[in-house]
Amino acid sequence: MAKKAISKEEWNARLAEVQVDRDDLNKLIMNYLIIEGYKDAAEKFSQESGAKPPVNLESIQNRMVVRTAIQRGHIEEAIERVNDLNPEILDTNPKLFFHLQQQRLIEFIREGRVMEALEFAQEELAPRGEENPEFLPELERTMSLLAFDLNGPSPVSDLLTPAQRQKLASELNSALLLSQSQEKDPKLPALLKMCQWAQQALDERCTYPKIKDFTKAELVMEPMGAAVGGGSQGSSSSAVAGA
Repeated sequence: MAKKAISKEEWNARLAEVQVDRDDLNKLIMNYLIIEGYKDAAEKFSQESGAKPPVNLESIQNRMVVRTAIQRGHIEEAIERVNDLNPEILDTNPKLFFHLQQQRLIEFIREGRVMEALEFAQEELAPRGEENPEFLPELERTMSLLAFDLNGPSPVSDLLTPAQRQKLASELNSALLLSQSQEKDPKLPALLKMCQWAQQALDERCTYPKIKDFTKAELVMEPMGAAVGGGSQGSSSSAVAGA
């Protein structure tokens, strides 16, 4: 059975009927900027939109100092900053503290400080692995870095990528947010995932102008042949008007 085809004109007409409150959009954007730690952007957006930030923006600065330290590989500095802000965060979160110590080990190995890496692993990480066996696979995987050329491909090369530091920075940022009784995850990415899911569900029923690249937010018309046979590629139109 052929899928129903919805033209770009009909789709745009339906979108025009949807009423979205600008204040809700502003709150959504502010929520993202605050949780992800874009202090300067949050201040500028507040000035331009009139949206009031729900928290003291100075708290963002504290989190960003910690995030920057992690992204630069300065793990000891990050730990000190966190303890200055709230020492209970690491005292009550052994998994997070293990990941910080694991990253310290990775940085030792990255810098070629092999003996220090071995001593650190034995003195700091091995005891935590004995107390929490679930940490052992991660520790073993990290120690495997010593068996490979750090500049070549390996099964554990991902531990040396910026993404590894970013993952830890996000984990620590979430812990800091929770300690401040704030949401740890922004709403915007969840809404984008819902939009992707809705498009996938709709794909089974009809062809329509869809967003293929969410960074551009353009509506692209599928080839009509996908629905009823024949036809040509349609043009695209912007899905999000400029503010």
